[in-house]
Amino acid sequence: MRILCIMALAMVILGGNRAKSHHSDAVYDYEAIVAFDAEVVRYVFRNPHVMIFVETEDETGERIEWEIESGSTPIMIRSGWSQDLLDPGQAVTIRAHPMRSGQHKAILNTLETTDGRLWSQVEGRAEVTVAASSLEGVWRGVRSTGLGGQANRLVLTPAGETAVASYDRVTDSPNVQCVPIPPPFLNSSASYLSGIELREDRVILRNEFFDMSRTVYMDGRDHPENGERTNQGHSVGWWEGDTLVVDTTLLSPHRAGNSSGGVPSGEQKHVVERFSLSDDGTRAIVDVFVEDPEFLAEPFEGQTEMVYSPHLQLYAYDCEP
Repeated sequence: MRILCIMALAMVILGGNRAKSHHSDAVYDYEAIVAFDAEVVRYVFRNPHVMIFVETEDETGERIEWEIESGSTPIMIRSGWSQDLLDPGQAVTIRAHPMRSGQHKAILNTLETTDGRLWSQVEGRAEVTVAASSLEGVWRGVRSTGLGGQANRLVLTPAGETAVASYDRVTDSPNVQCVPIPPPFLNSSASYLSGIELREDRVILRNEFFDMSRTVYMDGRDHPENGERTNQGHSVGWWEGDTLVVDTTLLSPHRAGNSSGGVPSGEQKHVVERFSLSDDGTRAIVDVFVEDPEFLAEPFEGQTEMVYSPHLQLYAYDCEP
């Protein structure tokens, strides 16, 4: 069995199925594909990534082990995977994007089993056009100009610039230690579902990514003075017509809390989100305002759109560092 390196042509054929993780874009070479027959050694179905360890032969006939990374369990479940999909000793064919460092590590493009079935990360993105009657329900992100990967759009203070310059996505990312991202990231990802639950005195905002959950108090209270700082902060809300306004403060510092590119967030961070339905009811539109004078020289404004997805369900993330 030999490892084949397939470059640009393979990317045209297979590129649509590639599985990008939340911290691996910099370390994997998405312009290359390694393809080889292998035998499953271990299959680890857990978060933050489902991992497949396989053994194959190199060009000299020596047995080598490859570590293949894929998406998180919610994404892979919607892609048809399960914790008993693969067993040790099972024969598979791997196509994956290798690590730039040359290590025997890669991020999955496709996996083929001996019955001819092709497995990949597809994330259950089939469109179902259904109109929602309110903001309550399950939503999937489809478009975002939010903070998530927008470091180039932020106007930073000197402290913010220094933090970005020293940031390593692999070693410094709080995600590696299963630390959730603070608001307003809740609704910005197309890979993870969000849930909105409207109660009489509160709204519950959830997202699969790191099992994030936020309670928005709708009973007229203010933010507490000298309240406890937490990862998701303290949120109060109110209705302006059919628009839900959520105001969040008391956020604890986070190493990448203002951008996955390494812009931190501090104790002065303040977030305002405005949730409204599109005219046809098929989408929720979230306008976002963020100020954090320690790291952002100017406030940031963005927008996220989510499509109503009652046919999908949220899964537990259960991250393990």
